[in-house]
Amino acid sequence: MSPGVADLWEVFRLDNKKVLIVDDQNGIRVLLMEVFSSEGYNTFQASNGKLALEIVRSESPDLVLLDMKIPGMDGLEILKHVKAINKDIKVIMMTAYGELDMIKEATDHGALMHFTKPFDIDEMRIAVNMQLRGKGSGNWFATGS
Repeated sequence: MSPGVADLWEVFRLDNKKVLIVDDQNGIRVLLMEVFSSEGYNTFQASNGKLALEIVRSESPDLVLLDMKIPGMDGLEILKHVKAINKDIKVIMMTAYGELDMIKEATDHGALMHFTKPFDIDEMRIAVNMQLRGKGSGNWFATGS
């Protein structure tokens, strides 16, 4: 395969990948939708747990970016439901709180990693790309500045 065809194949492969962004803050959802749409992913957004789980059931996203603190159903509860629906969905948690017990519990329930707000958007983009291109290796953590 020539380099041009290989590059095109990689873009096509990414076009089929789905990312769900779950955060009650509209600004964060809009920013992440823009970033991951420009990366070539099909993106979906939800502002609450009920809508997030409806999208998980109907769209079966490859990866969920999930805020830890959401009014109503919190991130941990959403994470447990997502994994019950499909254990293969990758989940990255986002939190404005440095609560180690919640982060540990999220990891115990299958979250791959977490980002502390405010996070570096490039670090998150790289982490998502690594996970969806099959190069993710274990858990790691990133914190904002």
